[in-house]
Amino acid sequence: MNKKEKRRIKITGTGFYTPNKVLTNFDLEKMVDTSDEWIITRTGIRERRIASDDQMTSDLAVEAGLRTLKNAGLKVKDIDLILVATSTPDTIFPSTACWVQDKLGADHVPAFDISAGCTGFLYGMILAEGMILSGINKRILLIGAELLTKVTNWKDRNTCVLFGDAGGAVVLEESHDDSGMLSYYWKADGKLGDLLSIPAGGTRIPPTAQTIAQDLHYLQMKGNEVFKHAVKRMGEAAVAVVKRAGLTQEDIDYLIPHQANIRIIEATGRRLKLPPEKVYVNIHKYGNVSVATIPIAIHELNESGKLKKGTITVMDAFGAGFTWAAVAYRW
Repeated sequence: MNKKEKRRIKITGTGFYTPNKVLTNFDLEKMVDTSDEWIITRTGIRERRIASDDQMTSDLAVEAGLRTLKNAGLKVKDIDLILVATSTPDTIFPSTACWVQDKLGADHVPAFDISAGCTGFLYGMILAEGMILSGINKRILLIGAELLTKVTNWKDRNTCVLFGDAGGAVVLEESHDDSGMLSYYWKADGKLGDLLSIPAGGTRIPPTAQTIAQDLHYLQMKGNEVFKHAVKRMGEAAVAVVKRAGLTQEDIDYLIPHQANIRIIEATGRRLKLPPEKVYVNIHKYGNVSVATIPIAIHELNESGKLKKGTITVMDAFGAGFTWAAVAYRW
């Protein structure tokens, strides 16, 4: 690397894990008042993966992490920090990252969670840059894992059709060539917190028999408002991160968006003036798996051979908080 060139971090391993059980739209037709056509038209989802009763978020995270380490040709002992982005932790405390650390056998490696809704994976990449380039860490395992179906109200047809379970991960370390993270953009607006939340279970509304009876421990979403802000903020982040990287929209080879809703994905692609073939979509296979969507997409693109040397991608997400972020990346 030229000494005058900006130092960067890069992805050196990718991987993901999805549970075996598949729940299709036709299965959902038997559970709530909905239809395959209604779901596909409004969301783009055809099926989603469902964890077994005995699986926890940490189990999905561990499987994704092990596959990623194998892909990178690394052992657990080669990692010096574990970051887990999740909104569905095993426990309020200890952190899911600590449960993951124990299950991986990564003795004494620091580990902590990132709670930034569906934006958590990109927040994790941005945090990792600071940790690595400051010299605090050399090689970080960043995992995004969610078990959303256990906090989904299966009586609410507007939300139960959306979510699935999965884990995705990357290994991050310093780049020694021109590849890596070129720029980032991250924001939050807590005034919009009630648009997408699990109201009870924390200190704001502690758990009681009444909160359980009122279904306040399930995910709740004001869909129209979330859609409006998601389209605006993902577009904003995508445009900003391209500018910060010193690129133009014509330089972008792939947009890797958070897979929340096909209409949001398409709107973000249009904001960057990208043709459909440059916007990666896999929501039809997995549904919205929150922080796992982007690492899964990265792995799939990588395995398909589309992430060649010099390929420019923009990763873009929004989530509960309200949070949003984007990363420009050269492979």
